[in-house]
Amino acid sequence: MKRLICLALLLCASVPGWSAAKKLTIASLQNMLQSLHRENKSDADVALALKQIQLSEQLTRPTMNTLSEYVPGAQSTEQMYVLEARSAMMPLPASEQPTTAALDDAAQKALLAKAATYASTTYQQLPTLTATRTTLRFQDNVEALAQSSGQAGSAKDMSTASLGAVNPFNFVRYIESTDTSIGMEHGVERLPVDKTRWGPNKRIQMMEPYPGLAQVFQEATDAGAIKWSRWEQVNGKPAAVFSYQVPRKKAHLALAVCCFPELDQAGIANFSNANGISGNRGGNAAGNFQTNTDWKTYKQKDLPYHGEFFIDPETGMVLRLVTQMETKPADVVHQADIRTDYGQVSVGDKPLILPVRAFAVTEIVVNGESGAGGYAERCTLFASDYKNYQLAGK
Repeated sequence: MKRLICLALLLCASVPGWSAAKKLTIASLQNMLQSLHRENKSDADVALALKQIQLSEQLTRPTMNTLSEYVPGAQSTEQMYVLEARSAMMPLPASEQPTTAALDDAAQKALLAKAATYASTTYQQLPTLTATRTTLRFQDNVEALAQSSGQAGSAKDMSTASLGAVNPFNFVRYIESTDTSIGMEHGVERLPVDKTRWGPNKRIQMMEPYPGLAQVFQEATDAGAIKWSRWEQVNGKPAAVFSYQVPRKKAHLALAVCCFPELDQAGIANFSNANGISGNRGGNAAGNFQTNTDWKTYKQKDLPYHGEFFIDPETGMVLRLVTQMETKPADVVHQADIRTDYGQVSVGDKPLILPVRAFAVTEIVVNGESGAGGYAERCTLFASDYKNYQLAGK
């Protein structure tokens, strides 16, 4: 026992002091990587350090490129992509934000009116399209399930190479990349029929399309809760950022996440009287209990939500949409944040503004409401790129 305690202390001592920090700025991340680079730390050491931090600011792809010389290998590169996805909803560092003065009330109203027209006409009238969505999935480790849960599972997916001072279940790693052929009507995805056994394979999938721009802008307008927030750089140009809030009575978005276990006890048990009752002696019990697991999609309609619009101040085009569902602590989905970036894409010989990238950040209760295997949360991150846009039927 003493030997195990000493080993644990040595592991903790091997983790640099900064790795215990809960949140780092982008500048602090750069300093950390430069320090590790000077110390000639291995790819595994840098990856371990990156696993144990959270960013308080958005990590962009250009910033990742500038830091690439300090990222020594595949494991640490993977963790940089994890940090990019986890920080996708956060603001840029103050040093990267425009210092332009806020728009006055009249200019704000004029720009929002222009954006409303864009969302309800130009974007809403996009033709029916097909595309390929390439999605990277990142997920934290899988908790071992009790045999009585009726689910297959073990702790074999858990990385135990170096525990340090942080629970290894919190480590998020790359799982896979998938290409999905999708349809798109009026700028909103049409998801294909999905027969994958999500849940039993220890993964989740969002079964509703990502929120549509026209619907979200209309509901936010109807709620009367669009407010000026700040300027921010998007693709090297200033964008006007407005926050919004949509209460339940105005919200019509749906959330569907697959899949969660539902457990039923099945079997027959016959019990004889226990010793000393009704004069019977030597009683015993016999039975045959089994646990059957069905996997069900978790669904909620009309969830309240909030988020941000990033609007081109010249054209009124929405360059980015952030939507964050407001779930309750008792729900099995604790977080469902989605960001969609829009950009110019050539479809045939015509330029169109369409989704080009998307991020989804989720936190779910692994075992749903069943309690199977105990209570545990899982983080799954999705980073998607859209390509090969074509007119439907071409």
